[in-house]
Amino acid sequence: MKARAIERHLSRVEAMLPATREAFLPMTPESDAVTLHLWQAVQLAIDLAVAACAARNLGTPADYASAFRALRDAGVLDAPLAERLVRAVGFRNVVAHGYESLDLGLVWQAVREGPADLRSLLTALAAGG
Repeated sequence: MKARAIERHLSRVEAMLPATREAFLPMTPESDAVTLHLWQAVQLAIDLAVAACAARNLGTPADYASAFRALRDAGVLDAPLAERLVRAVGFRNVVAHGYESLDLGLVWQAVREGPADLRSLLTALAAGG
């Protein structure tokens, strides 16, 4: 199940994350693992959002961000959470298409804030919204 896979990836993020931003250095096994596990968790969350749109007959989203906005418009997600998840799509795109230029400061911020949003998405989808 994708929800369990998201939790596994988030557990790996938490296990591999250094204690301080200063210790979160580029091109280390820790930064690579944290970035890639968070990216995978976000990708799975996107997959769930797109599937939820289909299951709720909300249409096919034009892009990943539109899936979260459609769930917001349908009352499944509140507006602030939906917009944070839209930003997670941006994180996913940067990792997927330009890892070499990745700003670890932004990754650090995403790792500190993003897991709670992904878990809130899982809760909202499980509740049926």
